[in-house]
Amino acid sequence: MTARLYTLYPVEGYRPRTFAGHRDAVLAAYFSQDHKTVRSVDRPLSRAKPSQKSLSLTDPDRMQIYTVSRDGAVFTWAKKEDDNEDSDDSSDEDEAERLPLGAGPLASTSSGPDNTIAHTRWGIQQRHYFMRVGTKVVSTTWHAASNLLIVGFSDGVFGLWEMPSFTNVHTLSVSQEKITSVAVNPSGEWLAFGASKLGQLLVWEWQSESYILKQQGHYFDMNTLSYSADGQQVATGGDDGKVKIWNATSGFCFVTFEDHASAVTAVEFAKQGQVVFSASLDGTVRAFDLIRYRNFRTFTTPSPVQFNSLAVDPSGEIVCAGGTGDGFEIYMWSTQTGKLIDLLAGHEGPVSALAFSPLGDRLVSASWDKSIRVWDTYGRSTAVEPFPLKADALALAFRPDGKEIAVSTLDGQISLWNVVDGVQRTLIEGRKDISGGRKVDDRVTAANNSSGKAFNSLSYTADGSCILAGGNSKHVCLYDARDGVLLRRFQISQNLSLDGTQEFLDSRNLTESGPRELVDDRGELSDLEDRIDKSLPGAKGGDLSRRKYRPEARTKSVKFSPTGRSWAAASTEGLLIYSLDDSITFDPFELDVDITPATILETLHEERHYLKALVMALRLNERPLLQTVYESIPPSAIALLARQLPVTYLEPVLRFLGVQLEKSPHVEFHLVWISSLFAAHGKHLRLHSTQHAAIFRGLQKGLTDVQESIVKLSDENSFSLEFILDQQRTRQLADEAEMANQVLGLAEDQDSRLQTSERRMQIEL
Repeated sequence: MTARLYTLYPVEGYRPRTFAGHRDAVLAAYFSQDHKTVRSVDRPLSRAKPSQKSLSLTDPDRMQIYTVSRDGAVFTWAKKEDDNEDSDDSSDEDEAERLPLGAGPLASTSSGPDNTIAHTRWGIQQRHYFMRVGTKVVSTTWHAASNLLIVGFSDGVFGLWEMPSFTNVHTLSVSQEKITSVAVNPSGEWLAFGASKLGQLLVWEWQSESYILKQQGHYFDMNTLSYSADGQQVATGGDDGKVKIWNATSGFCFVTFEDHASAVTAVEFAKQGQVVFSASLDGTVRAFDLIRYRNFRTFTTPSPVQFNSLAVDPSGEIVCAGGTGDGFEIYMWSTQTGKLIDLLAGHEGPVSALAFSPLGDRLVSASWDKSIRVWDTYGRSTAVEPFPLKADALALAFRPDGKEIAVSTLDGQISLWNVVDGVQRTLIEGRKDISGGRKVDDRVTAANNSSGKAFNSLSYTADGSCILAGGNSKHVCLYDARDGVLLRRFQISQNLSLDGTQEFLDSRNLTESGPRELVDDRGELSDLEDRIDKSLPGAKGGDLSRRKYRPEARTKSVKFSPTGRSWAAASTEGLLIYSLDDSITFDPFELDVDITPATILETLHEERHYLKALVMALRLNERPLLQTVYESIPPSAIALLARQLPVTYLEPVLRFLGVQLEKSPHVEFHLVWISSLFAAHGKHLRLHSTQHAAIFRGLQKGLTDVQESIVKLSDENSFSLEFILDQQRTRQLADEAEMANQVLGLAEDQDSRLQTSERRMQIEL
């Protein structure tokens, strides 16, 4: 409930100043722009630590200090005057803390500025209150240039107050949950808010009252992911029942489907077309259209089943799903009709994983009955020989050539099987590789604690030479598929708030009653109930004594990109994408207040800086403005702009050109742009041809449409074209005749002038 003021310059006899008077704990401390003011905000009592801020001031008469308590009280502190020495409020606990006994004026022992703050006594000058009943201050930040205090409350409301007058400038409710983090850009016009419970990030421009960025991940754990055929999109599913589609290059989510009523356990992209399938614990399998963004097909079963595995054949005509039901069957539906066409029975336990071969002729299923089965999709017999395993099967993956499968089991092993012969070829012992990281209640060393460690997700590389495996650990392992050797191990998290990340025991967190995190002290600290998330997906109650509040670091799904240049992991940290490319894959568009429609038009028309205007329009991503900038560029400058265009913006420009070819009549203008970009960046496009395959198809489609339109127009207007050509020939002949007549006239005039001159000469003679 106090704030302390420290100095970095050594002063003889100086002790930290204490500002007492609040009824709640201190959050943070801020300096004003002129470095003459200090502002401090209370932080939760349970995590309270002294704010160690330095201050070296020479004019204490101009100094003020603002303290904001968690209960919403704002105090203004100023230097005590001589006639105000008897005030009740003081920054010092006692006189001995301010100055040592017998000490006069304190002298500095360093070469720094004069520390006259050592002689200053503080008192409360004004008291202000936010007046928000039932809410608490959770987060805050200070913008020195504009003297704005930004505060986030526990009910999802934030506000801006101008200091020192304490004038409320702006207030807005941006979330249903508390705002856990607040940040402001250097200009003070863009505010960023984070809500940890929703996984939400908001960027708000408070002057124009508009959202610049609104991004939200999954509420709870992310369970599964899948790459699209071109590797440009990633689909994820989580415990919140949502399916999200992400751009793999920019890292932004551009569509969210909320049709499922329970946790999504599996997602798969169709190899052909813009369709994504999802399986859920609500007993349904759904198909989503990525063109119209709708759920166009729902697959159900006669009896209730909780699906936890999904597979789509390469043609996209058959969808299979398995899970936990009465008979542990595998259900097959037709994508076109949505009807159930077949039931595959044989497993004696829940089906944990399904996978189609690349050719679509085989379906492989893994189950908790310690077996895997290979099903002939088209010419299946009634008897299917199972492949025996030593433990429950958790995950499987097909090699890209379809001749081999990798199976992960509960004992931490990965076995490689020949599909045709049914022979186990390689066995990888991965329990020691995946182990690592200490839990709070671990009693043994992390190196020896490998119990419960297993891989629950597998993925082959594009060439089938390596296997990527992830599971209940902070590590993701990459193995050589031929020799079974560990090639590399990736650590997905360094977050110490997660369980299973620390390698060694921290003695500072040990008490006589055990680890500090396991001590039940919910009744002692007033704000601990607000910080602990007791909610579970799909449950409103439960045994709180057995519930874990610290999430465990784990990887629920890993997938390699079809391009082979990157791979993604669905983990407790969110969606992680690892890439071999040196370029930055996540570009937040360098959010800047200068990028506005007015500044873009000013750059275009007044400064005539066409490249800068084009890049700014691409960052703002407003189609009418981008259209204006694009059409305002003179054709003579296109070749130079194409050479100077950064590679980061090559993809959006080509995508925009593909759309313009279909809608705009400026065909030659578009063709000049395309040829210039290909000539300037042909090498880069060739090296990343697979990544840009969708863009190339869009350009090819646009060019084909233009060609067909021109051919159709020519065929339908052949007589008109012949007439126009004849008129042009006639006009050309007339022009030639007129030119010949002019030449003859000039020759006749010259002859007449010669004859006249000859007569004059004869007369003179």
